[in-house]
Formats: sequence, structure tokens, C-alpha cells
Amino acid sequence: MAWLVLIASGVLEAVWATALNKSDGFSRLGPSLVFVVALALSMAGLATAMRTLPVGTSYAVWVGVGAVLTVGYAALIGEEPASLTKLLLIGGIVACIAGLKLIS
Repeated sequence: MAWLVLIASGVLEAVWATALNKSDGFSRLGPSLVFVVALALSMAGLATAMRTLPVGTSYAVWVGVGAVLTVGYAALIGEEPASLTKLLLIGGIVACIAGLKLIS
């Protein structure tokens, strides 16, 4: 269960990071509210997962999931260019997250 909460928290990290970008310096209300709610839920989930999982593993997975999804979303909507090198490096992050799950 802790792993599911941790992955969900990583997804919410991508949501709040994207909302922070879309808030235009907190000048847009909708994205600013999404940022605050997603940030609170993401942190609560991370804290919950850390009750069971080691702090280093939890943090690495949380950041990794958030980074992969944030980069993927930005590339999908055309805000960031996608390249083979970037895809390979993102794949490496995903492989490392899976590896951490296997050894935990």
C-alpha cells in the first residue's frame, strides 16, 4: 500500500509542478489553487509512505515519478522538445525506480 501511495504522490508532484508553471507567478487563480491542493496532497502522501518505506528510497521514487511525468507532459504538449537522448535518460529514471521497488 505504501508504494501505491508513494506513486500517487509522485503523480501529484507532476500535477503541482505543471500547475505552478501554468499559474504564471500565481497570477492565475485556477492553476494556483490546483498547485496548492496538489502540493498538500503530494506532501501528505509522501509523509505517509515514509512511515513504512526508507526516506531515501521514498524521496528518490517521489522525485523520479514527478520528473518523468513532468518532462513527459511538457514534451507531449510541445513545451519541451523530445529527443532520443532525453527519452533514453527518462527511461533510465524509470528503470531505477523499478529497481528500487525490486530491492525494497
